Amino acid sequence: MSLHGRTVPALLAWVNSTKVCPDPLKDLSQLQDCSVFIRIIHKIHGSKEGESVLDQPLPERISFILGFLQKHCRHKLAAENLVSAQKLLDGEELALAKVAMLLLYHAAMSCKNPEDWNEFDYKTQVELASILKFVLDNEECLNENMEAFLQRKAELSSSSMSSTSFEEHSTPFPLPHKGEVRFLKLQRIASFPGTEYDNPALCVPPCSLPSTPSSPMGDIMQTPQFQLRRLKEQLDFERENREELEVEVAENHKLIMEKDAQITMMQQRIDRLVKLNEKQAEDQLEPKEMEELREKNESLVGRLHEAFRQCQDLKTEKAQMDRKINKLSEENGDLSFKLREIASNMVQLQRALNELSEEHNTAMAQSQEKQRQLEKELHAALQDKKSSEEKIEILQGKISQLEDQLAKLEECNTQEKGEVMGDILKV
Repeated sequence: MSLHGRTVPALLAWVNSTKVCPDPLKDLSQLQDCSVFIRIIHKIHGSKEGESVLDQPLPERISFILGFLQKHCRHKLAAENLVSAQKLLDGEELALAKVAMLLLYHAAMSCKNPEDWNEFDYKTQVELASILKFVLDNEECLNENMEAFLQRKAELSSSSMSSTSFEEHSTPFPLPHKGEVRFLKLQRIASFPGTEYDNPALCVPPCSLPSTPSSPMGDIMQTPQFQLRRLKEQLDFERENREELEVEVAENHKLIMEKDAQITMMQQRIDRLVKLNEKQAEDQLEPKEMEELREKNESLVGRLHEAFRQCQDLKTEKAQMDRKINKLSEENGDLSFKLREIASNMVQLQRALNELSEEHNTAMAQSQEKQRQLEKELHAALQDKKSSEEKIEILQGKISQLEDQLAKLEECNTQEKGEVMGDILKV
């Protein structure tokens, strides 16, 4: 089955917007060597850790990309089941589209300014927002639903699709009816009022009602669902960093203990040598032997000073690591507080949604009851009309009969009058 008609152009438009290739791409097959994906990773991740992979064969490039997806996109099946290395090696368009979708998701999560997406036209933003919302809604079941999403059929042909129908069938933000405006406002204005973040890298822009025309990508990046997912990813990333630092601190502490043990052993050896030197001096040892012992002693003292210096350096590094861990602990506490605030906002939004749903159900029930009553009255009126029409037809028949009888009576009266006058005239 071919890929969806609007998804592929939207993904290619996003890939071209990264400007990692000299000429714009026009087909997914141009991504087959995976070099464009690696350059995109360099750009959005801000590192050159895979730069040398560009000179490696295709299997090594694919392995690097799958490892990146598994580590940074938080989808643990990405490297095994979600994207097949063999299908990427074969250049299947479906596998290439999957990688582009996951990198788009990572780029959106890493984006600091939602206005960066305004370079795309509205229809492309709508499709990109649909892709992003699909990944957010299907994080636990991407493996089952991703191929169906990429291969979904368009509901209307492109030749007959108008701009209005495009929005109705593609946008993840359907145009609200009159009764739904209140919920959209609640969802759009949910934010963290009065919260200032000390760390700009963790800053999430608050939601607001824009005065400019709606931007689908900007709207979805301002929803509580997206912000909650971003904070969770940042929290997971900080937690992993903290665990790595703790492992490094433990290793350094172990190394310090080993150095301390070496220093102790050297000090004991020096003490023994000093005692031996004193004893040998007392025994009037030969100058040559004394010189050898003195050199050994000086060598051991030098090694002792070097070990002591290394121990001091390790202690300094340990203190720096402790400060980093304390800072990460504070940031972890801040993120946990923000997560609780978002969870509270989500509960309030859900409660408002439930209230609106109840109001909508009540209004629908009243509307249906009113419709049934009007249909019943219409049916009775139609029956009355039919009965009246039948009565009118009967009356019209009677009138016709009476008119015929009246005509006959008039004719008979005329004949009788003539006969009487005739009788009078003879007479």
